[in-house]
Amino acid sequence: MSTSASFLTPPFTRESAILKVRKAEDGWNSRNPQQVALAYTPDSVWRNRSEFIHGREEIVSFLTRKWQRELDYRLIKELWAFDRDRIAVRFAYEFHDDTGLWFRAYGNENWEFNAEGLMHHRYASINDVQINEQKRFFHWPQGRRPDDHPGLSDLGL
Repeated sequence: MSTSASFLTPPFTRESAILKVRKAEDGWNSRNPQQVALAYTPDSVWRNRSEFIHGREEIVSFLTRKWQRELDYRLIKELWAFDRDRIAVRFAYEFHDDTGLWFRAYGNENWEFNAEGLMHHRYASINDVQINEQKRFFHWPQGRRPDDHPGLSDLGL
């Protein structure tokens, strides 16, 4: 697959949408709020669960709080649908809280991009389910999911 910047800008093809989703997954798995925020426009608008976020500063603040609460966070995203400048994904992530309880969060996101490939709108709906540590599926070392690790469909999620 080509990885040129123009390849990851609208209008998306199936190939470029899949790569855009994987790049987003990689970014979030870095757990680096400043790096992740750069994938969004400076005036980006989010709805994340019941929280409304505006702009990169609020994105950084939100992600910093998130990853302080959601420990050992690991995420898998999968393309659901795409159109010219929009991508829909489904995802699951696992984390534990500071008491050691494990959770798997399931959700869907709708994304809209500008001509430069930066996301300007993100709408996320997410549900958390408490799981036993033995029910975890995401065991790779912290950071990027290995290429040979199963995706959501492969795991039956």
